[in-house]
Amino acid sequence: MSLNDYKTIFVAMGLVGVVLCCVPSVMFFGRFPGGEQFSELYVLGSTHMAEGYPFNVSAGRNYSVYVGVGNHLGNVTYYRVVVKLRNGEEALPNSTTGVASPLPALYSYDVFLTDGQVWEGALSFSFPNVLFEGNVATVRWISINGALFVVDKSAVWNNDNKGYFYQLFMELWVFDSTSSSFSFHSRFVALWLNVTQSF
Repeated sequence: MSLNDYKTIFVAMGLVGVVLCCVPSVMFFGRFPGGEQFSELYVLGSTHMAEGYPFNVSAGRNYSVYVGVGNHLGNVTYYRVVVKLRNGEEALPNSTTGVASPLPALYSYDVFLTDGQVWEGALSFSFPNVLFEGNVATVRWISINGALFVVDKSAVWNNDNKGYFYQLFMELWVFDSTSSSFSFHSRFVALWLNVTQSF
């Protein structure tokens, strides 16, 4: 081998070494196009853990959970978390078709998040007035974070599961700058609640 061959091999190995040394830095500071982009929506119990969710809820008592949103879309995003209540017969959102529940929004949180940022907000609720007649429980009002909303929703006694069941659920909406409005972001989380008489 000639001296030029050794020189070429030395330069090539040096370039490979430089590239290998730079890859960790590029992966740390850079983002490759085509990575998975998504938003997350979750609910945690009163201790900020994925446990201890309220289920058997008595009329007149306060309960609390935490709602969280994570932005992994690659840009600043304006989110809205919409809180709704349903009995077991009313429509949930459809994440597959991207259709929100037709039920009215009771409460909402508006949040701006940069890429990679996570937000959590407290959600406290109670049922100040529940009417029990025969095999029907009617929730007259719900209090969410201190604000009172008229709902007048009835649930028939579920003999299989032994309870009057409702769902408090949160939908994730995102602001669309093209239409200058919020649209359902095909994500929701829900809490099943068995409403019982206060003791």
